[in-house]
Amino acid sequence: MEYRILGKTGLKISRMGFGGIPIQRIDAEGTKQLMHKLLSAGINYIDTARGYTVSEEYLGYGLEGIRQHFILATKSMSRDKAGMEKDIAISLKNLRTDYIDLYQIHNPNAAQLEQVMAPGGALEALREAKAAGKIGHIGITLHSAELFEQCVELSWVETIMFPYNIVETQGEATIHKCAEKNIGFICMKPLAGGAIEDATLAMRFVAANPDVSVVIPGMAEESELAQNIAAMENTSPLSPAELEQIQALRNTLGTHFCRRCNYCAPCSVGINIPMVLLVEGYFTRYGLTDWAKARYAGMEKKAKDCVECGLCESRCPYQLPIRELLKAASQKLDTQ
Repeated sequence: MEYRILGKTGLKISRMGFGGIPIQRIDAEGTKQLMHKLLSAGINYIDTARGYTVSEEYLGYGLEGIRQHFILATKSMSRDKAGMEKDIAISLKNLRTDYIDLYQIHNPNAAQLEQVMAPGGALEALREAKAAGKIGHIGITLHSAELFEQCVELSWVETIMFPYNIVETQGEATIHKCAEKNIGFICMKPLAGGAIEDATLAMRFVAANPDVSVVIPGMAEESELAQNIAAMENTSPLSPAELEQIQALRNTLGTHFCRRCNYCAPCSVGINIPMVLLVEGYFTRYGLTDWAKARYAGMEKKAKDCVECGLCESRCPYQLPIRELLKAASQKLDTQ
């Protein structure tokens, strides 16, 4: 396993980490077995979040006795100081540890980021927790390319997590800027939320970019782990045949796949279109039906609220049939 230094954190981490969303599909004992497999394979970076239902708890159980061998990262959607303090305490309890190596602000929009950094915001709690030794480093996760560009310039940001894969390359220039500024770049969605079926090709594409500090595919089965490890260990350059496959995937998925660039915004009735389509992807591709519906239920405007004005489609650089995609999402997510 190749290791990298995670930017200015100084943490030595495996180039491939573990994404903790899919373990919601298994159980605590299955998670423990998987953690011991990670240890044997030399994978030492684990990512989870407060919002991933039982993920933190399963990982806490699975890491008992071996926690010292891992770099633990989690995240919270709290935007104010009190909420973040509470979430840090819950994370420590769930993960059965007295410190968390990296704590991240989970996917804020522009207004929420301002709240996080304002007096009484979540950043105050993170800084105090860092000073107290409860967390080691502070990062942020994003889906907006515009916010990604802004956050690279923030002095307190030690790591940034952003989608990067064969069909989502909109952040490539900013990923390179992370490397120049010594900000650790954490690649999420290497399989584009499950839209890319060829996991080996997807992982090799990401690994070929030297600016990626760590890639965190979601895994719940030992077979997925073995496949991803094999892909990462193949360090040969992408072949002409693989490059042709990559272009073919872009041509195919580009016709109906949301890349979350957010150019469709603002929706005339306030629907967060990229988030609706992201949640629908988890519902359909990962089978996380309860989790997806819970996230969807928290949205103020739903897919069913679409008035079919078509403004979003006129702005989409990939000419996606957004109105049809929202109808399909509504059929799955708006039903009880």
